[in-house]
Amino acid sequence: MAGELNPLLRVELQDLVANMCKAINDPKRLLLLYALADGPRSVSELCTILDSPQSNASQHLAVLRAAGMVDAERSGSNVLYSLRHPKVLDAIDMLRVISRDELARRQASLVG
Repeated sequence: MAGELNPLLRVELQDLVANMCKAINDPKRLLLLYALADGPRSVSELCTILDSPQSNASQHLAVLRAAGMVDAERSGSNVLYSLRHPKVLDAIDMLRVISRDELARRQASLVG
C-alpha cells in the first residue's frame, strides 16, 4: 500500500534511537568519540582531555561500549579505548553542519 513505511525501517529506527542516539545524547560522550579520532587512548588520557574524573569518564565509556561505538583492549595495566566505527564521526559531523545551518537560519530570521 502506498505511503506505508517499511516495517524493517521501523525496527531499525527504534534500535537506532534506543542504542546509538542514546549513547551520543551527552556532550562528554561526543567529546570522547572525537578524542579517539586519532587513535587509541587510555582512560587517564581521556580524563585529561575531558577534564573529568576517572569515574565519570569510565561511566561514559561504558555507555559507548555497550552501544558498540568503542572498543576496549587491555595493554599492560592500562585499558586502551578506540573507535569501533570511525565513520560515526562523519555522521556526527553531518549533524553538526545541519545544526550550524539551522542556527544561522534562525538568527537570520530574527534580524530580517
